[in-house]
Amino acid sequence: MKRSVVFAIVVLSFICTIFTGAFAQERKPASLTKQQAEEFIKGWPGEAKKSATAMIQKYGAPNEYTESMLIWNNNGPWMRTIVYREETDHHFPMPHKDVLEQFVGYEVPVDKYDDLAQYDGSVIVERTKGEISARCDKEEANFLALNLAHDIVAGKRSVEDARNFYAQTISALMKGEKPGYTQKLMFTSKRNAGDKDKPAMSEAQMREMKNK
Repeated sequence: MKRSVVFAIVVLSFICTIFTGAFAQERKPASLTKQQAEEFIKGWPGEAKKSATAMIQKYGAPNEYTESMLIWNNNGPWMRTIVYREETDHHFPMPHKDVLEQFVGYEVPVDKYDDLAQYDGSVIVERTKGEISARCDKEEANFLALNLAHDIVAGKRSVEDARNFYAQTISALMKGEKPGYTQKLMFTSKRNAGDKDKPAMSEAQMREMKNK
């Protein structure tokens, strides 16, 4: 009986190890050189590899990596840059693959969330963390997306105006021009812009919950 129990524990441990390795993508601090990072992405799909190569060339080896992403922290104007191996189809303003997401600290008033959602589904606001990100295939497009998001928040543009300007500017970029909105952030990002919200329970209720 004892031997059977020990055997069952060993088998269970072995199964857990397999599942952990298969499903848990641990972020690894990068010990990759620039050359090793380029080798690492050789098997990635075309647009993901192209974006990753551009970021490696501009910002050097990533700070962290997993099998499905490369991560840079505090690179250039960004709090964080992530290149994903998985390519996500996005048809605004024209069909392309979303693979490059870049984050800045920014506070968005709650009454502007709907406008930003209508403007571009690949502009993502995280209220609690105080971050806004843009996800596209080029850094220039992310600058453009976030600059226009700021214009909407500041009341300088309507959603329709921002979408039209985005399409026109991307067209100019593809013709070899360098519109200002695609070259840098046109606003000052803000660290510690998070909104912790507030409790929905009284202090007495929270104390009671903690004591259980």
